Amino acid sequence: MTVRRSAAALAATAAALCAAAAPAAVAAPSPSPSAALPSGLYGTNDPTYDGVWRQSLAFLAQQTAGVTPAAKAVDWLTGQQCDSGAFPAYRADASVPCTDKTMVDTNATAAAVQALRTVGGHQDAVANAVSWLKSVQNEDGGWGYTAGSPSDANSTSLVIGALARAGEKLGDVTTHGGKTPYAALLTFSIPCGGKDGGAFAYQPDKAGKLAANGDATAAGVLGALGKGLVVPDNAAVKDPACHKGSPLEPEQAAQNGASYLTTALAKSGHLDAAPMPGAEDSKPQPDFGNTADAVVALSAAGHKDKAAASVTWLEKNSAAWAKQSGPAAYAQLILAAHATGTDLHDFGGTDLVARLNATGPEPAAVKKPTATATEEEEKKDSGDGDGIGGVWWFVGIGLAVGAGAGFLISGRRKNQQL
Repeated sequence: MTVRRSAAALAATAAALCAAAAPAAVAAPSPSPSAALPSGLYGTNDPTYDGVWRQSLAFLAQQTAGVTPAAKAVDWLTGQQCDSGAFPAYRADASVPCTDKTMVDTNATAAAVQALRTVGGHQDAVANAVSWLKSVQNEDGGWGYTAGSPSDANSTSLVIGALARAGEKLGDVTTHGGKTPYAALLTFSIPCGGKDGGAFAYQPDKAGKLAANGDATAAGVLGALGKGLVVPDNAAVKDPACHKGSPLEPEQAAQNGASYLTTALAKSGHLDAAPMPGAEDSKPQPDFGNTADAVVALSAAGHKDKAAASVTWLEKNSAAWAKQSGPAAYAQLILAAHATGTDLHDFGGTDLVARLNATGPEPAAVKKPTATATEEEEKKDSGDGDGIGGVWWFVGIGLAVGAGAGFLISGRRKNQQL
């Protein structure tokens, strides 16, 4: 599992996150176990590494079910933002101004942009965050987890989605050398023809080689399509295929990634987590979060029929994982269910929306959005910015505690070969 703070999924334990090969600077000290968590924050697990991520995913998931989060929950998220526009993973005392030592990151910021854009009424916060993201774009056109770190597929995809969701035209988001975000993202796409053809790598290794990574592929599909973490229930189209040749168009790279995910999921219905250091010979363990992210990616690419078995597997097996992992995990399952037209309130016998709502302050309102409102929101999602076939976007994941969780925050480093 790649730690996707981009997505589909940030909140393993501190030990798991450290093992995800994140920059050392990200490892901020954990809050005291006795310290009370903010009343507006979702979840009860240590938020040091995923507070903003899980809050953002919760808002995005609730939006699909017509749930309006409590004002204090939204205030908590906006209060995490630094004056620069960036968001850290978590800061315990938001009354203390951020400094150059505050560990802000692109994944938390990208997830927060999407969440606040969805909640509405926070245009200034969104604009400031977008300005910061654009200011830390790497010369290759992409983004790393922290400002200035090498670009990776997950972070680049999460930021693409955030910018598109905020209405930016991705073709205009360029470096001094004219590189767009897609110039960077496509460098992580593995050519068709080999064992792992079509997959996305998280980053090249020291020798410049690309290794297939399930989480990076799910994120890369969404990024290449210009889609965000919230994907509507799309009708299935023709079977995915791997497009050979170079250079690839973003749409082709997305379909290549979908082809790889289809094959990776076909045997068991789920993706496997990368073994923890020292446990390489142990039996592979299912990765619930990355599997949910793969479901969203396949639906976004027009292949939700290829994700049906994975949805069934998640319905049967994910309850204990989600209960332990908390809000980001429930959010990932909701986003997967939403993307495939699966019942959010009876997901293998679990009301995912009720479970998610119970992890935070009581929502301000719970109601089913009208079809017109939903269609209009999805039209905005698919129309923001210019993109492949007129489509641009983005969750961004991302990961939940011990989950191997997201597209992101999310956002979700460890290199997994499937």
